[in-house]
Amino acid sequence: MKLKKLLALFAALAIVAAACGGDDDADANPDKITFGFIPSERAETLQDDIQPIMAALSDELGIEVEGIVTADYNGLVVALGTGQVDVGAFGPVGYVQAKDQYADEIDLLLKSVRFGAPTYHGQWFATPEVAAEICDSAPVEAALDNTEDGVALMDVTEVLATQVGKTSGSGNTEAEVLEDGTPVDPGLACMASLEDVKGYKVAFGSATSTSASVYPRLQLLDLGFDLDNDIDFSYLGSHDDAVLAVYTGDFDIGASFDDARRNVRTEHADVGSKVVVFNITAEIPNDVLAVRSSLSDEFKQSLYDAIEAYLATDEGKEAFDEVYEWSAITTAEDSEFDIVRDAVDKLGLTE
Repeated sequence: MKLKKLLALFAALAIVAAACGGDDDADANPDKITFGFIPSERAETLQDDIQPIMAALSDELGIEVEGIVTADYNGLVVALGTGQVDVGAFGPVGYVQAKDQYADEIDLLLKSVRFGAPTYHGQWFATPEVAAEICDSAPVEAALDNTEDGVALMDVTEVLATQVGKTSGSGNTEAEVLEDGTPVDPGLACMASLEDVKGYKVAFGSATSTSASVYPRLQLLDLGFDLDNDIDFSYLGSHDDAVLAVYTGDFDIGASFDDARRNVRTEHADVGSKVVVFNITAEIPNDVLAVRSSLSDEFKQSLYDAIEAYLATDEGKEAFDEVYEWSAITTAEDSEFDIVRDAVDKLGLTE
């Protein structure tokens, strides 16, 4: 009798263990996932722009994929680290902060490729009036890029990133005209020293935006700037907002990714001539997707494959270009972002 009771107890424990294992499997292979984005552009626009991507991933994975836009970088860090979202699209700083805070809860899934490159840079821009004061020569239709000899003024056909006034995917050769027939002004650029930023009113994006805040501020610190006294700066939350702040003249100078002027061209076709690029940052690792560690390796691979397959279609290229200008994806290692960690440490963003 005692043996029968003991066997019955073992059987009950086995059922409980199996049930618990089933819950783990359900978590690892969910029937719905939430995909979080940060507002690199105005949140209401981004919420609409991500819907085609969410629909395509839902079809490919066979589950519901919901897309949400968090208030800022930190909101997405916490949401992914605590399991409120399953996938997060991060800039390099956002990913580093998320991984450092939630090392065991977050895995790196992929790194984006833009225009065939795994890196990008931030750009500094000014009103035409300020550009006239600080630039070495008059602004011209051109772009800035990092070369072996330093930052150089280049013909727009020689740079990878699509510039305002040019059609995406045209190699910066085809002038863009809006659907209503309005031509988009080509982007103007000139060369100016960042030392000349002193004394001006500066618009950054989010405080943790790599290209619109972290790298630009690090450049000024390396030049010996006292950020609290040498410039009058504000964090406006997004790349679009920084561009628009200079476009309207509310700020003298701003920073964003290259070329964020394109984000507002449909409403302001003359943004390329009213917002003048005059310097850029060093190269930055491209943005990433990170996922909950508790998702199964099989599901993570399925998600990677679904995104890669969608990007291989014309519809997918157009959708991802509209949201983040991704042209492809690739695998990545966490160690690739050690250079970003160094910048974060210098600016005290880990505290």
